[in-house]
Amino acid sequence: MIRKILQKDDPVLHKVCHPVTKFDGKLADLLEDLTATLAQANGLGLAAPQIGILRRVCVVMDQDETYLELVNPQIVEQEGEQEGFEGCLSLSGMYGIVKRPMKVTVQAQNRQGEPVEYTREGITARCFCHEIEHLDGHMYYEKAEGRLLTEEEVDEIMQKAEEEKA
Repeated sequence: MIRKILQKDDPVLHKVCHPVTKFDGKLADLLEDLTATLAQANGLGLAAPQIGILRRVCVVMDQDETYLELVNPQIVEQEGEQEGFEGCLSLSGMYGIVKRPMKVTVQAQNRQGEPVEYTREGITARCFCHEIEHLDGHMYYEKAEGRLLTEEEVDEIMQKAEEEKA
């Protein structure tokens, strides 16, 4: 089922989520709803609090466009650094420049409660960090350098960068 994505001023987005202890049909339904909502919104990641559920659950689109389901995720390793534009489905049309690790290893559980581990680089590593921060009640703009930018401003910056390369 497609769920409504909460926007930045909703107090739920600023609360710490509870760990998942029951791996049942309700969890499976939540994961299905997160995936369907994420696909509909054309995003790269979505955390349970963004649809009003205070559980440590998120879904991230991997670089091969498969969905990774993360239950009770935690970052156990990180290395390097990347800086780039970041947006959020809970803050539509706004972007900030955020520093994140280049490579991240996440340990989590799958929908059956079995341990899983993923090591990813680039945009997927960025998404892991972004979504796990949602589970702790934080949003990317707390880490953004300077002010947030509109889509038009980001496009202008990207176009200037392309012209300078040419």
